[in-house]
Amino acid sequence: MEKYDVIVVGGGHAGCEAALAAARMGAFTLLINLNPDNVALMACNPAVGGPAKGHLVREVDALGGEQARAADASTLHLRWLNTSKGAAVRTLRAQCDLRRYHVHMKNALESCPSLETFQGHVEALESDGQGVRGVRLRTGEVIASSRVVLTPGTYLGGKVFLGMISFSSGPLGQVSAPELGDDLRRKGFEVGRLKTGTPPRIHGDSVDWGSLVAQESAREPLSFSFNNPGRVYDGYACYLTRTNAETHAAVQSYMEENSRFFGLIEGPGPRYCPFIEDRVVRFPDREGHQIFLEPVAEGSKEIYMQNFSTGLPLEVQRRMLHSLPGCERARILRPAYAIEYDYLPANQLLPWLETKLLKGLFCAGQINGTSGYEEAAAQGLLAGINAVRTLRGEEPVVLGRHEGYIGVLVDDLVTRAPREPYRMLTSRCEHRLLLRHDNADRRLTPLGRSLGLVGDGAWEGFLRRERSCEEERRRLREWRILPSPGVNDLLRAAGTTPLEGAVSGEELLRRPEVTFDLLERLAPREDPPEGGVRARVEAEVKYAGYIERQEASVARLSRMEEMRFPEGFDFQGVRGLLAESAEKLSRCRPHTLGQAGRVAGVTPADLQLLWVALARPGHRNDR
Repeated sequence: MEKYDVIVVGGGHAGCEAALAAARMGAFTLLINLNPDNVALMACNPAVGGPAKGHLVREVDALGGEQARAADASTLHLRWLNTSKGAAVRTLRAQCDLRRYHVHMKNALESCPSLETFQGHVEALESDGQGVRGVRLRTGEVIASSRVVLTPGTYLGGKVFLGMISFSSGPLGQVSAPELGDDLRRKGFEVGRLKTGTPPRIHGDSVDWGSLVAQESAREPLSFSFNNPGRVYDGYACYLTRTNAETHAAVQSYMEENSRFFGLIEGPGPRYCPFIEDRVVRFPDREGHQIFLEPVAEGSKEIYMQNFSTGLPLEVQRRMLHSLPGCERARILRPAYAIEYDYLPANQLLPWLETKLLKGLFCAGQINGTSGYEEAAAQGLLAGINAVRTLRGEEPVVLGRHEGYIGVLVDDLVTRAPREPYRMLTSRCEHRLLLRHDNADRRLTPLGRSLGLVGDGAWEGFLRRERSCEEERRRLREWRILPSPGVNDLLRAAGTTPLEGAVSGEELLRRPEVTFDLLERLAPREDPPEGGVRARVEAEVKYAGYIERQEASVARLSRMEEMRFPEGFDFQGVRGLLAESAEKLSRCRPHTLGQAGRVAGVTPADLQLLWVALARPGHRNDR
């Protein structure tokens, strides 16, 4: 029986990152996928980034992951989002070529030393009751490993719905994998059901593009990866239309005729990316909802309809589609559908994504109750890292909520165990100014380097950017700007007060109306710093006071994060603890006192009692 250090089950966005991370750290790794031609499949919108999601992509890149490079290699359309809302939430969003994205990731997998890929259908886990020992394929073959990462996506018990019709299927007509979910139930895991869906794809030649509003790419060189120079993407645009009363009437008419429709699907759907029928029902007074028409691949006529996901029958889809401006004669190439699938509520995981029930078993992606390529990639990377770390007897990597959006994501999952598809949002992050899009490399690249995931070239690039930032901060502090007619005219044009005396470049940049571009106009340079350096320096200068306050807040809370509960800690035995709190804590099994404070219903008084209990000599745990 062949034996591997790490086995990864599933070749989606989580599986690719998990397998690459494990192999790049030197572990002999096997990636098992139902179909090797579908690795990194973009089964929904071929887009990467967006609010909070773009931060995750940057963090994956900073740690040495592949998603940002795949996005850069396949981008068709790229622009900034939230530019008017400040540096904390500013981020990139790319519309990608789904074929090129897949090819890039497949090449990365196939060219990675220590990584093998195999087409197979995993039916069950092999275990000794305490830990995982490998996987069993549909063919009966057993492949041994003491570390298995499960990343099955929506294939796990996948069931597709089109109106009142349903059938077993994975995304985009791929095969479903129901057996593994049944095996997890037999082994004692709680297994729930969730749903997601996708909109119809339409033929581009059947759209009246002239009646739609175009959104062009940014006119500056941009990239997701810190290690790519960036470029301008000007060949493709995305277009905007809106639903209307006729669209909503089509939905409401079907709902009235088929009252059982909403009851067919057991699992809840994504709250922050709802189906169009959910929007119509939940917001009956809304006159319309934005729909974006977006390209899917170079040389393809196929168009993706963002925000138009539905599980309604095909005839209703056509009626809704033809009610949209610009789509009156549009032809559907691929119908929309809803898909329901198995998942494991994430309170069954430790903070490093290892299951509590079976040692050596890790879970990442939609099996943990998340949605989105970016959330999946981030979890896959962390699971792959920790599979190798625990195999070597090393301390697993646990990112704090102040260290990255990845830390927020994982902590939310394991602490709160959402019962609906979890989507990363900037509002979930309490330390947004510390976790900006521009400084992900400063926060995480040294860690990626220590793990062996950041190569020499990327590390040298990081050090160069750090030096450039330091030099630019010093230049701004030392640069004296004197009042003059030319300077004051530029300042008045920018809507800010003219100078009465000399100020430093740093002092001037602190003004809300003053940008780095304006400073460059005051004193043009032949070799200005790159865009990433400018963005970071500008944010650090403008928000210095707020950043200091957030850092002080993190320092105050760090003591709670350092206080860890010993294995088997008896929450029920803590005198004075509310019975409800003790029950919730016993079920969640928080790893630290800080994590306990984020369990819903746990009060400050409960935390004080837990603090006292942990401070007793017999309860100290420095792990």
